[in-house]
Amino acid sequence: MATSLHLGGSFTPAGTKLTFDRMGYGAMQLTGPMVWGPPEDRDAAIAVVREAVRLGVNHIDTSDYYGPHVANEIIREALHPYPEGLTIVTKVGARRGRDKSWLPALSKRALVDAVHDNLRNLRLDALDVVNLRVGGPFGPTEGSIAEPLSVLVELQSQGLIRHIGLSNVSPAQFAEGEKIARIVCVQNHYNLEHRQDDALIDQLAGKGVAFVPFFPLGGFQPVKSPILVEAAATLGATTRQVALAWLLQRAPNLLVIPGTSSVEHLRENLKAASLRLPSKMVERLNMIAGSPAGRKPQRGR
Repeated sequence: MATSLHLGGSFTPAGTKLTFDRMGYGAMQLTGPMVWGPPEDRDAAIAVVREAVRLGVNHIDTSDYYGPHVANEIIREALHPYPEGLTIVTKVGARRGRDKSWLPALSKRALVDAVHDNLRNLRLDALDVVNLRVGGPFGPTEGSIAEPLSVLVELQSQGLIRHIGLSNVSPAQFAEGEKIARIVCVQNHYNLEHRQDDALIDQLAGKGVAFVPFFPLGGFQPVKSPILVEAAATLGATTRQVALAWLLQRAPNLLVIPGTSSVEHLRENLKAASLRLPSKMVERLNMIAGSPAGRKPQRGR
């Protein structure tokens, strides 16, 4: 695929042949409001996915419970047969209630069905990476993940999953998980305001494991800070670009997956990969996490 933007360099998880451009694309916003139902403009959603790949994105993050099914169906319609080098990462472990709620789905039957749903709706014979999502709506919930993770290991042995990741986990759960399977990535809530995983990111960097922040721009409530506004004005950039550039400079194993349903915003987001933040500015931005906003919970994912 032709790359017209420098997408933040690349990262290869230890022990794999995967190579991620560090700036990817998150598919959550391909659906309707509240990540439910079809988008208002399906053709526009398809155009966003195609433009992402045209600009060099080789890492798309999705889940069959986005919609449900809608995000994966749009990705398939936009890109199948998929270009060589594209990695699609999906998640299992949750489902959507009829009231649009986000519910755990961690039984063996639910996990097996979810993997097959992803395979069918993406039209794939095997999934590149499957993240096991555990925990509660506001973050990790301590407890063993051995039973659901073992289900994914079994599906991996059957050739349906190539690589396994974890989502919404604590450091203790990652430690348990890496004894059961090779974990290639961890996807947790992390951004300028929400930095509880600073130590975990550094630990994973040393192990060659990717860290992928969900809600990289703050989630359904975007990061708002005078410090961020000041930095954007100084650089002649948008606040979104500065927030994404900060993440890319935070650690070499950090992959960023901002989502959007707009081609204009997609291009804006990808340009953040070439934005360099001076060290003094980074120090100022680091202060945002100490504000009350940095402790606000988020739902979803």
